[in-house]
Amino acid sequence: MAPIAASREEFDEIPTVVGIFSAFGLVFTVSLFAWICCQRKSSKSNKTPPYKFVHVLKGVDIYPENLNSKKKFGADDKNEAKGKPVVPKSSLHLDLEKRDLNGNFPKTIPKIPSSSDLESFTPKLFPEKEKDSISPDSLKSTTSVSSEEKQDKLGTLFFSIEYNFEKKSFMVNIKEACGLPAMDEQSMTSDPYIKMTILPEKKHKVKTRVLRKTLDPAFDETFTFYGIPYTQIQDLSLHFMILSFDRFSRDDIIGEVLFPLSGIELTEGRMLMNKEIVKKNVRKSSGRGELLISLCYQSTTNTLTVVVLKARHLPKADVSGLSDPYVKVNLYHAKKRISKKKTHVKKCTPNAVFNELFVFDIPCEGLEEISIEFLVLDSDRGSRNEIVGRLTLGASAEGTAGEHWKEICEFPRRQIAKWHGLCDG
Repeated sequence: MAPIAASREEFDEIPTVVGIFSAFGLVFTVSLFAWICCQRKSSKSNKTPPYKFVHVLKGVDIYPENLNSKKKFGADDKNEAKGKPVVPKSSLHLDLEKRDLNGNFPKTIPKIPSSSDLESFTPKLFPEKEKDSISPDSLKSTTSVSSEEKQDKLGTLFFSIEYNFEKKSFMVNIKEACGLPAMDEQSMTSDPYIKMTILPEKKHKVKTRVLRKTLDPAFDETFTFYGIPYTQIQDLSLHFMILSFDRFSRDDIIGEVLFPLSGIELTEGRMLMNKEIVKKNVRKSSGRGELLISLCYQSTTNTLTVVVLKARHLPKADVSGLSDPYVKVNLYHAKKRISKKKTHVKKCTPNAVFNELFVFDIPCEGLEEISIEFLVLDSDRGSRNEIVGRLTLGASAEGTAGEHWKEICEFPRRQIAKWHGLCDG
């Protein structure tokens, strides 16, 4: 009986030993896997792959090309320079090897002249007549003109365009911008980036990365647009919006560049362009357009029916001359918004037809403390939607808006429609 009991004890110890070995094996495997992951992560962090930028907008694939090397880019420029007017070297500088990580040129430290240089230097004396001709007033005028010119100048944008007939693709390379104004008053610098839109359809919208604290950003980003036939290129325009990123508020608009492609021949290859950046086209306050609204107050159900019918003569929202309007409807009770609705967007028209009905429940009896606000906005996928015009109807409204509100209060259950002029947003 003793041997049988000993064998049973041995059998009982076997699972325990197996469990201990499997636990040690699991711990070893996990530690080995963690060590391999750390090694791979450290090896990846040491590499600096070229920057890639991918956009997918409404089913249109836009793939930026890899950054070209200095030698390859220089060879293309030489071939193009043979058949085209020579651009001064100062106007387009693309020495990418001398730039830092943000794409900026390192600041050169001016050389301090030694005492021997100062002794050998002999200043040139002006003739007495020239001295007399320079007056303090003329100096003040020249300094004021130069300061005004500096304020008006918003910099220069450098870019190139090319069409690939084999792939039927249109390529735009945003190279750099020089001499941008400082939008941050504390650091006296900017965080620029560029939004580009192909007009007039505004289907293709892309933007570059943000470069921190620089007034001469070098983007060198290529965007390729597929599905654009070459015959349609002449009807398009490139719109560049130069902005400065602001983390805590709305981004500052530095300026814009509009470049029509009419008359541009891309059969010879890539074309280099440089355009002065101008201020964004600010629309005048007059002529906001009109909005046709129909209202009906149901006193029995205590509801207000609002029908947004039409809009006409809406102003130009951007340089393309077309708007993508829609209407926001806000209901207020005692100056507090209690409900909101909005219509669908109407593409590329200054005279939109909406015909959309909204029913609002009124929380109190009567319309004395009720007001309704209409905001006409321009839809823009690339940035914040801009307010085209505003209309407020209520007991305190004046003009046609006040008359319209008075009529629906006096004649409930009657649908009353009127045109109203829009005010500034």
